[in-house]
Amino acid sequence: MKKTFIGIVIVLVVAAVLGGTKALQFKTLMAAAKTFAPPPETISSAVVHEEKWQGTLSAIGSITAVQGVTITPEIAGTIREIAFESGAKVGKGDLLVKLDTSSEEAQLRSLEAQVDWAKVTLGRQNTLRTNQLVSQSDLDSAEAAWKQAVANADNLRATIEKKTLRAPFAGRLGIRQINLGQYLEAGKPIVSLQALSPAYADFSLPQQNLAQIAPGMKVRVTTDTYPDRQFDGTLLAVNPELDSLTRSVGIRAAFENRDEALRPGMYAKVEVLLPEEQPVLVIPATSVLSAPSGETVYVIEPEPAKEGEKPALIVRQQLVRTGRTRGDLVAIETGLKAGEKVVRAGGFKLRNKMRVTENNEIMPKTEAAPKPPDA
Repeated sequence: MKKTFIGIVIVLVVAAVLGGTKALQFKTLMAAAKTFAPPPETISSAVVHEEKWQGTLSAIGSITAVQGVTITPEIAGTIREIAFESGAKVGKGDLLVKLDTSSEEAQLRSLEAQVDWAKVTLGRQNTLRTNQLVSQSDLDSAEAAWKQAVANADNLRATIEKKTLRAPFAGRLGIRQINLGQYLEAGKPIVSLQALSPAYADFSLPQQNLAQIAPGMKVRVTTDTYPDRQFDGTLLAVNPELDSLTRSVGIRAAFENRDEALRPGMYAKVEVLLPEEQPVLVIPATSVLSAPSGETVYVIEPEPAKEGEKPALIVRQQLVRTGRTRGDLVAIETGLKAGEKVVRAGGFKLRNKMRVTENNEIMPKTEAAPKPPDA
Protein backbone atom coordinates (compact mmCIF):
# COMPACT_ATOMS: atom_id res chain seq x y z
CA MET A 1 0.00 0.00 0.00
CA LYS A 2 2.83 2.33 0.89
CA LYS A 3 4.58 1.58 -2.40
CA THR A 4 1.45 2.41 -4.39
CA PHE A 5 1.11 5.76 -2.66
CA ILE A 6 4.74 6.65 -3.40
CA GLY A 7 4.23 5.74 -7.09
CA ILE A 8 1.20 8.01 -7.35
CA VAL A 9 3.12 10.88 -5.80
CA ILE A 10 5.99 10.41 -8.26
CA VAL A 11 3.60 10.42 -11.23
CA LEU A 12 1.93 13.60 -10.02
CA VAL A 13 5.28 15.31 -9.54
CA VAL A 14 6.43 14.36 -13.06
CA ALA A 15 3.13 15.57 -14.56
CA ALA A 16 3.43 18.88 -12.72
CA VAL A 17 7.00 19.36 -13.98
CA LEU A 18 5.99 18.55 -17.57
CA GLY A 19 2.96 20.85 -17.41
CA GLY A 20 5.01 23.70 -16.08
CA THR A 21 7.60 23.22 -18.80
CA LYS A 22 4.98 23.26 -21.54
CA ALA A 23 3.29 26.32 -20.06
CA LEU A 24 6.62 28.12 -20.03
CA GLN A 25 7.23 27.15 -23.67
CA PHE A 26 3.80 28.43 -24.77
CA LYS A 27 4.37 31.68 -22.87
CA THR A 28 7.69 32.15 -24.59
CA LEU A 29 6.17 31.46 -28.03
CA MET A 30 3.33 33.90 -27.43
CA ALA A 31 5.73 36.60 -26.40
CA ALA A 32 7.86 35.97 -29.50
CA ALA A 33 4.78 36.10 -31.72
CA LYS A 34 3.81 39.48 -30.34
CA THR A 35 7.21 40.92 -31.13
CA PHE A 36 7.66 39.09 -34.48
CA ALA A 37 7.86 41.34 -37.58
CA PRO A 38 7.83 39.81 -41.08
CA PRO A 39 10.77 40.69 -43.31
CA PRO A 40 10.14 43.73 -45.57
CA GLU A 41 8.96 43.13 -49.14
CA THR A 42 11.32 44.16 -51.92
CA ILE A 43 9.84 46.67 -54.37
CA SER A 44 11.00 49.20 -56.95
CA SER A 45 10.04 52.83 -56.65
CA ALA A 46 9.47 55.96 -58.71
CA VAL A 47 9.19 59.65 -57.84
CA VAL A 48 6.07 61.63 -58.74
CA HIS A 49 7.34 64.39 -61.01
CA GLU A 50 5.96 67.14 -63.20
CA GLU A 51 6.20 67.25 -66.97
CA LYS A 52 4.74 69.50 -69.64
CA TRP A 53 2.45 67.66 -72.01
CA GLN A 54 0.69 69.12 -74.99
CA GLY A 55 -2.97 69.63 -74.17
CA THR A 56 -5.42 67.33 -75.93
CA LEU A 57 -9.16 66.81 -76.22
CA SER A 58 -10.04 63.12 -76.35
CA ALA A 59 -13.04 61.49 -77.99
CA ILE A 60 -14.25 58.26 -79.54
CA GLY A 61 -15.00 58.33 -83.26
CA SER A 62 -15.53 56.29 -86.40
CA ILE A 63 -13.62 56.17 -89.65
CA THR A 64 -15.64 57.05 -92.75
CA ALA A 65 -14.77 57.12 -96.45
CA VAL A 66 -14.47 60.38 -98.35
CA GLN A 67 -16.75 58.75 -100.91
CA GLY A 68 -18.60 55.48 -100.44
CA VAL A 69 -21.52 53.90 -102.23
CA THR A 70 -23.17 50.55 -102.89
CA ILE A 71 -23.50 50.03 -106.63
CA THR A 72 -27.11 49.17 -107.61
CA PRO A 73 -28.93 49.08 -110.96
CA GLU A 74 -31.68 51.55 -111.80
CA ILE A 75 -33.30 49.12 -114.23
CA ALA A 76 -33.87 45.38 -113.82
CA GLY A 77 -32.18 42.97 -116.21
CA THR A 78 -30.16 39.80 -116.69
CA ILE A 79 -26.41 39.99 -116.03
CA ARG A 80 -24.43 39.33 -119.20
CA GLU A 81 -20.97 40.54 -118.12
CA ILE A 82 -19.12 41.05 -114.83
CA ALA A 83 -15.95 43.06 -115.38
CA PHE A 84 -14.49 43.22 -111.85
CA GLU A 85 -13.09 41.03 -109.08
CA SER A 86 -13.89 41.31 -105.38
CA GLY A 87 -11.51 43.64 -103.57
CA ALA A 88 -10.06 45.15 -106.75
CA LYS A 89 -9.11 48.79 -107.20
CA VAL A 90 -10.95 50.59 -110.00
CA GLY A 91 -10.74 53.97 -111.67
CA LYS A 92 -13.52 56.40 -112.40
CA GLY A 93 -15.61 55.20 -115.34
CA ASP A 94 -14.34 51.59 -115.31
CA LEU A 95 -16.93 49.04 -116.45
CA LEU A 96 -18.32 46.95 -113.61
CA VAL A 97 -21.45 45.12 -114.83
CA LYS A 98 -23.31 44.95 -118.11
CA LEU A 99 -26.94 43.79 -118.26
CA ASP A 100 -28.59 42.21 -121.28
CA THR A 101 -29.50 44.97 -123.79
CA SER A 102 -30.16 42.88 -126.93
CA SER A 103 -33.85 43.82 -127.03
CA GLU A 104 -33.15 47.51 -126.49
CA GLU A 105 -30.42 47.54 -129.16
CA ALA A 106 -32.84 46.04 -131.70
CA GLN A 107 -35.44 48.67 -130.84
CA LEU A 108 -32.76 51.35 -131.11
CA ARG A 109 -31.96 50.36 -134.69
CA SER A 110 -35.65 50.74 -135.55
CA LEU A 111 -35.82 54.14 -133.90
CA GLU A 112 -32.64 55.30 -135.63
CA ALA A 113 -34.25 54.36 -138.95
CA GLN A 114 -37.27 56.45 -137.99
CA VAL A 115 -34.95 59.34 -137.18
CA ASP A 116 -33.31 59.08 -140.61
CA TRP A 117 -36.69 58.97 -142.38
CA ALA A 118 -38.00 61.90 -140.32
CA LYS A 119 -34.87 63.88 -141.22
CA VAL A 120 -35.32 63.16 -144.93
CA THR A 121 -38.99 64.13 -144.72
CA LEU A 122 -38.09 67.36 -142.93
CA GLY A 123 -35.58 68.22 -145.66
CA ARG A 124 -38.15 67.67 -148.39
CA GLN A 125 -40.79 69.74 -146.58
CA ASN A 126 -38.27 72.51 -146.11
CA THR A 127 -37.51 72.56 -149.87
CA LEU A 128 -41.19 72.54 -150.77
CA ARG A 129 -41.89 75.33 -148.31
CA THR A 130 -39.15 77.41 -149.89
CA ASN A 131 -40.94 77.03 -153.23
CA GLN A 132 -44.27 77.83 -151.58
CA LEU A 133 -45.60 74.35 -152.46
CA VAL A 134 -46.60 73.37 -148.88
CA SER A 135 -47.95 75.27 -145.95
CA GLN A 136 -45.96 76.32 -142.88
CA SER A 137 -48.09 73.89 -140.88
CA ASP A 138 -46.82 70.94 -142.94
CA LEU A 139 -43.22 72.03 -142.35
CA ASP A 140 -43.82 72.41 -138.61
CA SER A 141 -45.37 68.92 -138.44
CA ALA A 142 -42.37 67.40 -140.21
CA GLU A 143 -39.97 69.17 -137.83
CA ALA A 144 -41.95 67.98 -134.78
CA ALA A 145 -41.97 64.41 -136.13
CA TRP A 146 -38.18 64.52 -136.55
CA LYS A 147 -37.65 65.87 -133.00
CA GLN A 148 -39.98 63.19 -131.58
CA ALA A 149 -38.03 60.45 -133.37
CA VAL A 150 -34.73 61.83 -132.04
CA ALA A 151 -36.13 61.97 -128.49
CA ASN A 152 -37.36 58.37 -128.69
CA ALA A 153 -33.95 57.17 -129.83
CA ASP A 154 -32.17 59.19 -127.10
CA ASN A 155 -34.50 57.75 -124.45
CA LEU A 156 -33.65 54.19 -125.52
CA ARG A 157 -29.92 54.99 -125.58
CA ALA A 158 -30.25 56.25 -121.99
CA THR A 159 -31.92 52.96 -121.02
CA ILE A 160 -29.07 51.00 -122.59
CA GLU A 161 -26.54 53.21 -120.81
CA LYS A 162 -28.24 52.61 -117.46
CA LYS A 163 -27.83 48.86 -118.02
CA THR A 164 -24.08 49.41 -118.31
CA LEU A 165 -22.86 50.09 -114.76
CA ARG A 166 -19.54 51.91 -114.31
CA ALA A 167 -17.56 53.10 -111.28
CA PRO A 168 -18.70 56.65 -110.39
CA PHE A 169 -15.32 57.38 -108.77
CA ALA A 170 -11.96 55.71 -108.15
CA GLY A 171 -11.74 53.43 -105.13
CA ARG A 172 -11.63 49.88 -103.83
CA LEU A 173 -14.42 47.40 -104.40
CA GLY A 174 -15.89 45.12 -101.76
CA ILE A 175 -17.18 41.57 -102.09
CA ARG A 176 -19.22 40.76 -105.19
CA GLN A 177 -22.86 39.97 -104.42
CA ILE A 178 -24.03 38.88 -107.89
CA ASN A 179 -23.42 36.06 -110.37
CA LEU A 180 -23.26 35.84 -114.14
CA GLY A 181 -26.67 35.11 -115.68
CA GLN A 182 -28.57 36.22 -112.60
CA TYR A 183 -31.73 38.30 -113.03
CA LEU A 184 -31.02 41.52 -111.15
CA GLU A 185 -33.89 43.57 -109.80
CA ALA A 186 -33.71 47.35 -109.65
CA GLY A 187 -31.99 48.56 -106.48
CA LYS A 188 -30.42 45.23 -105.56
CA PRO A 189 -26.81 45.58 -104.22
CA ILE A 190 -24.03 44.59 -106.60
CA VAL A 191 -20.84 45.60 -104.77
CA SER A 192 -19.59 48.26 -102.34
CA LEU A 193 -17.20 50.93 -103.64
CA GLN A 194 -15.17 52.98 -101.16
CA ALA A 195 -12.60 55.71 -101.73
CA LEU A 196 -10.10 54.99 -98.93
CA SER A 197 -7.47 57.66 -99.50
CA PRO A 198 -7.91 60.10 -97.91
CA ALA A 199 -10.12 58.99 -95.01
CA TYR A 200 -12.30 60.87 -92.54
CA ALA A 201 -12.70 60.43 -88.78
CA ASP A 202 -16.05 61.64 -87.42
CA PHE A 203 -16.40 62.33 -83.68
CA SER A 204 -18.01 64.76 -81.24
CA LEU A 205 -16.92 66.88 -78.29
CA PRO A 206 -18.90 68.54 -75.46
CA GLN A 207 -20.06 72.10 -76.04
CA GLN A 208 -17.61 73.45 -73.42
CA ASN A 209 -14.74 72.50 -75.78
CA LEU A 210 -16.21 74.39 -78.74
CA ALA A 211 -14.16 77.53 -78.10
CA GLN A 212 -10.92 75.49 -78.11
CA ILE A 213 -11.25 73.95 -81.56
CA ALA A 214 -10.95 75.33 -85.08
CA PRO A 215 -10.37 73.91 -88.57
CA GLY A 216 -6.71 73.29 -89.33
CA MET A 217 -5.76 71.96 -85.87
CA LYS A 218 -3.72 68.76 -85.66
CA VAL A 219 -5.59 65.56 -84.86
CA ARG A 220 -4.18 62.17 -83.85
CA VAL A 221 -5.98 58.84 -84.20
CA THR A 222 -5.18 55.40 -82.75
CA THR A 223 -7.05 52.13 -83.21
CA ASP A 224 -7.03 48.72 -81.57
CA THR A 225 -6.19 47.26 -84.98
CA TYR A 226 -2.78 48.97 -84.95
CA PRO A 227 -1.95 49.44 -81.24
CA ASP A 228 1.64 50.59 -81.94
CA ARG A 229 0.77 53.10 -84.63
CA GLN A 230 -0.78 56.54 -84.67
CA PHE A 231 -2.25 58.45 -87.61
CA ASP A 232 -1.79 62.22 -87.90
CA GLY A 233 -4.40 64.34 -89.61
CA THR A 234 -6.04 67.74 -89.71
CA LEU A 235 -9.31 68.98 -88.28
CA LEU A 236 -11.40 69.58 -91.39
CA ALA A 237 -14.81 70.89 -90.33
CA VAL A 238 -16.99 71.65 -87.30
CA ASN A 239 -20.78 71.37 -87.44
CA PRO A 240 -22.47 74.78 -87.19
CA GLU A 241 -25.19 73.34 -84.90
CA LEU A 242 -25.02 71.28 -81.69
CA ASP A 243 -26.96 68.15 -80.85
CA SER A 244 -29.86 69.33 -78.68
CA LEU A 245 -29.93 66.05 -76.72
CA THR A 246 -26.23 65.56 -75.91
CA ARG A 247 -25.13 69.23 -76.21
CA SER A 248 -22.16 68.06 -78.27
CA VAL A 249 -20.74 69.29 -81.56
CA GLY A 250 -19.91 67.05 -84.50
CA ILE A 251 -16.37 67.25 -85.91
CA ARG A 252 -14.62 65.75 -88.94
CA ALA A 253 -10.89 65.25 -89.38
CA ALA A 254 -9.06 64.17 -92.56
CA PHE A 255 -6.15 61.71 -92.85
CA GLU A 256 -4.03 60.87 -95.91
CA ASN A 257 -4.33 57.09 -95.41
CA ARG A 258 -2.12 56.28 -98.39
CA ASP A 259 -1.72 52.64 -97.37
CA GLU A 260 -5.49 52.32 -96.79
CA ALA A 261 -4.92 51.10 -93.21
CA LEU A 262 -7.93 53.04 -91.94
CA ARG A 263 -11.19 51.48 -93.14
CA PRO A 264 -14.76 52.86 -93.05
CA GLY A 265 -16.64 51.85 -89.92
CA MET A 266 -13.48 51.34 -87.88
CA TYR A 267 -13.57 52.34 -84.19
CA ALA A 268 -10.98 55.01 -83.37
CA LYS A 269 -9.63 56.96 -80.40
CA VAL A 270 -9.25 60.59 -81.41
CA GLU A 271 -7.14 63.33 -79.83
CA VAL A 272 -7.31 66.97 -80.89
CA LEU A 273 -3.91 68.53 -80.16
CA LEU A 274 -4.21 71.93 -78.49
CA PRO A 275 -1.50 74.51 -79.24
CA GLU A 276 -0.43 75.08 -75.61
CA GLU A 277 1.42 72.72 -73.26
CA GLN A 278 0.06 71.94 -69.79
CA PRO A 279 1.92 70.84 -66.62
CA VAL A 280 0.93 67.37 -65.39
CA LEU A 281 2.06 65.04 -62.60
CA VAL A 282 3.19 61.70 -64.01
CA ILE A 283 4.15 58.28 -62.67
CA PRO A 284 4.87 54.93 -64.34
CA ALA A 285 1.69 53.24 -65.52
CA THR A 286 2.75 50.09 -63.64
CA SER A 287 2.31 51.94 -60.34
CA VAL A 288 -1.47 52.12 -60.74
CA LEU A 289 -3.53 49.23 -59.38
CA SER A 290 -7.18 48.77 -60.31
CA ALA A 291 -9.69 47.78 -57.63
CA PRO A 292 -13.50 47.83 -57.25
CA SER A 293 -13.18 50.99 -55.17
CA GLY A 294 -11.12 52.75 -57.82
CA GLU A 295 -7.52 53.14 -58.92
CA THR A 296 -4.87 53.19 -56.20
CA VAL A 297 -1.12 53.48 -55.74
CA TYR A 298 1.16 52.67 -52.82
CA VAL A 299 2.96 55.73 -51.45
CA ILE A 300 6.32 54.99 -49.78
CA GLU A 301 6.82 56.78 -46.45
CA PRO A 302 9.30 56.52 -43.53
CA GLU A 303 7.94 54.53 -40.60
CA PRO A 304 7.77 56.43 -37.30
CA ALA A 305 11.08 55.62 -35.60
CA LYS A 306 10.98 53.49 -32.46
CA GLU A 307 13.63 53.62 -29.78
CA GLY A 308 16.33 51.07 -30.39
CA GLU A 309 15.18 50.20 -33.96
CA LYS A 310 16.60 51.14 -37.33
CA PRO A 311 14.53 53.52 -39.53
CA ALA A 312 12.30 51.59 -41.98
CA LEU A 313 9.97 52.30 -44.91
CA ILE A 314 6.27 51.51 -45.04
CA VAL A 315 3.61 51.90 -47.75
CA ARG A 316 0.32 53.73 -47.63
CA GLN A 317 -2.45 52.85 -50.09
CA GLN A 318 -3.75 55.99 -51.81
CA LEU A 319 -6.76 56.48 -54.12
CA VAL A 320 -5.92 58.45 -57.28
CA ARG A 321 -7.64 59.69 -60.41
CA THR A 322 -5.68 59.08 -63.57
CA GLY A 323 -5.74 61.08 -66.79
CA ARG A 324 -4.04 60.68 -70.11
CA THR A 325 -1.36 58.13 -70.83
CA ARG A 326 1.76 58.63 -72.89
CA GLY A 327 4.02 55.67 -73.50
CA ASP A 328 5.01 54.16 -70.14
CA LEU A 329 3.67 57.13 -68.16
CA VAL A 330 0.24 58.07 -66.86
CA ALA A 331 -0.93 61.50 -65.69
CA ILE A 332 -2.32 61.81 -62.16
CA GLU A 333 -5.08 64.38 -61.74
CA THR A 334 -5.74 63.99 -58.00
CA GLY A 335 -4.32 62.01 -55.07
CA LEU A 336 -0.57 62.66 -55.29
CA LYS A 337 1.91 65.51 -54.95
CA ALA A 338 5.15 66.18 -56.77
CA GLY A 339 8.14 64.66 -54.98
CA GLU A 340 6.24 61.78 -53.36
CA LYS A 341 7.65 58.32 -53.92
CA VAL A 342 5.38 55.50 -55.11
CA VAL A 343 5.78 51.78 -55.64
CA ARG A 344 6.57 51.14 -59.28
CA ALA A 345 6.60 47.32 -59.34
CA GLY A 346 5.63 44.72 -56.75
CA GLY A 347 2.48 46.45 -55.52
CA PHE A 348 0.28 43.38 -56.03
CA LYS A 349 1.84 41.70 -52.95
CA LEU A 350 1.52 44.68 -50.59
CA ARG A 351 -1.02 45.81 -48.04
CA ASN A 352 -1.46 49.04 -46.13
CA LYS A 353 1.29 49.92 -43.55
CA MET A 354 3.49 47.06 -44.75
CA ARG A 355 7.27 47.38 -44.47
CA VAL A 356 9.24 47.51 -47.73
CA THR A 357 12.77 47.82 -49.00
CA GLU A 358 13.75 49.43 -52.31
CA ASN A 359 15.69 47.86 -55.17
CA ASN A 360 15.75 49.84 -58.42
CA GLU A 361 18.77 48.22 -60.01
CA ILE A 362 17.06 46.12 -62.70
CA MET A 363 14.04 48.27 -63.57
CA PRO A 364 13.97 49.65 -67.15
CA LYS A 365 13.64 53.35 -67.81
CA THR A 366 10.13 54.77 -68.25
CA GLU A 367 9.64 56.93 -71.34
CA ALA A 368 6.80 58.94 -72.83
CA ALA A 369 7.66 57.55 -76.29
CA PRO A 370 9.32 54.17 -75.74
CA LYS A 371 11.17 52.57 -78.66
CA PRO A 372 11.89 48.90 -77.97
CA PRO A 373 15.12 47.73 -79.65
CA ASP A 374 13.31 44.93 -81.49
CA ALA A 375 10.35 47.05 -82.61
